[in-house]
Amino acid sequence: MLEGKIAIITGGAQGIGAAIAKRYLHDGARVMIGDTNQQRGEATLRELAAIGDARFMAADVSSRLDVHNLVAATVEAFGDVDILVNNAGVVHAADFLDLAEEDFDRVLRINLKGPFLCSQAVARHMVERVRNGGVPGSIINMSSINAVVAIPDQVPYSVSKGGIAQLTRVLALSLAEYGIRVNAIGPGSIRTDMLEDVLSDPAAKERMLSRTPLGRAGDPAEIAAIAAFLASDDASYITGQTIFADGGRLPLNYMVPVNT
Repeated sequence: MLEGKIAIITGGAQGIGAAIAKRYLHDGARVMIGDTNQQRGEATLRELAAIGDARFMAADVSSRLDVHNLVAATVEAFGDVDILVNNAGVVHAADFLDLAEEDFDRVLRINLKGPFLCSQAVARHMVERVRNGGVPGSIINMSSINAVVAIPDQVPYSVSKGGIAQLTRVLALSLAEYGIRVNAIGPGSIRTDMLEDVLSDPAAKERMLSRTPLGRAGDPAEIAAIAAFLASDDASYITGQTIFADGGRLPLNYMVPVNT
């Protein structure tokens, strides 16, 4: 699906980002992963190198200089950028009344400002290529069901994902004249390291499953499959959309039986 394409995946050292990198490599793309966790990133790169042509660069998406360097390193290594996946993100749990300003700022800086900076840097490259007769590219933002619903002790995370939903729409309209598509993926409960604490707690796991009609957590590979589709020519007429992969949670307005 992605033969010959070149992708940047932020937050690619683990979880959903690493799964997307693996899927892209299997589909024929070359991949640059960026992450602040250098040790984890280098370990993931060793796994990815067995699949295809991948690189890693330590980068903080909330830093304009790091973003510039990440894009420049990708172009230097591969010659171009066709796909950007804005996957890097953090969470911070705190009661609203106790939430510190610096923690609110940190989450918004990474989860919302980061995708803005990365998208702007990559889009400038893509627009120049289109103006010179080249083909447009695709930008994919990682949203969440929390762009629609909310968790009381996840104030900055929920706010940042609501912002991602609107950023996706605005960028899609801004870049449509160049044929650059911008979409988002909104995962529900996905089996990553972040979810392991929930899955290891029987009561917490039952609460999660009671609001998930399909009766299970999702797998990162299932999100990666959507990212592959959105980056491919099969999605050539889709832009400004968020695809929610949540096991049926968002339409639900009641609890479902849980088989444990």
